Amino acid sequence: MKNTKELIELLSLINLEKNKFSGESVTIGSKIVFGGQVLAQSVNAAYRTIPKDRFLHSLHSYFLEAGDLTMPIEYDVAEVRNGGSFSTRRVTASQKGKTIFIMAASFHKKEDGFEHQAAINPDIKQPEELLSWEEMVVKFGDFLPKALSSFLNIERPIDFKPVHTSNPLQPKNLPAKEEVWFKLKGDIPEMDLQLKHQILTYISDYNVLNAAFNPNAKDYNFGNTITASLDHSLWFFRDFEFDDWMLFSAESPNAFGARGLSKGNIFTRDGKLVASFAQEGLMRPIKK
Repeated sequence: MKNTKELIELLSLINLEKNKFSGESVTIGSKIVFGGQVLAQSVNAAYRTIPKDRFLHSLHSYFLEAGDLTMPIEYDVAEVRNGGSFSTRRVTASQKGKTIFIMAASFHKKEDGFEHQAAINPDIKQPEELLSWEEMVVKFGDFLPKALSSFLNIERPIDFKPVHTSNPLQPKNLPAKEEVWFKLKGDIPEMDLQLKHQILTYISDYNVLNAAFNPNAKDYNFGNTITASLDHSLWFFRDFEFDDWMLFSAESPNAFGARGLSKGNIFTRDGKLVASFAQEGLMRPIKK
């Protein structure tokens, strides 16, 4: 999967029957299904049951089992409520009859109201000053740990440019935050807000736990820690376009008991706050 067109195809589920859908999987370098894919496909399924005048404003989800890349995933949508202003859906994802993921999502009709937002960091480095994951492999590939190099070499429909990078050969503890610019690859078609929400949901599961690992970066690596997403929440605020770089900005208030919490915001390049997110993940050191 190397461009936006292929990502859109991945997120477009097959309709099996009323409120039941099926989707395939594509690896991002792991042996199990990427959590962002299940999230985004669940959003696709829920939107297929929603009146056209309502748009996703929040979702809350739990990852229950690892997904099998070789099997289709079935998505069942329960129409919990259709009120005067809001609609609520519950999505269950399963394989071979076993539930692997659940999501509750709420949709709201457009209304006018009060407004304020958090501000983007005015001093942040711009994408043109930074290296993408692909450029890092070209420049430092011979020096990168094998697991990291293999992960960065996977073809993706998104370019990522981290604002801060550390030397993997001389790891050190870092502040509990992560800032990454991202941009879609390939030709970007005109999109309605529903599709934008699905794609942004997919991207939101990348990089999120790094903020929780950074304070322990000196001791943490892919080989000595078991990691997994446990839950994921998103709140959508404003319409936007994917025609320029966007900023993923996360911070971690806590890591304890083999779990870490990250939360933060997603901005357009000109500082418009598009969405906020929160995720708790497993961070279990492997005992020797």
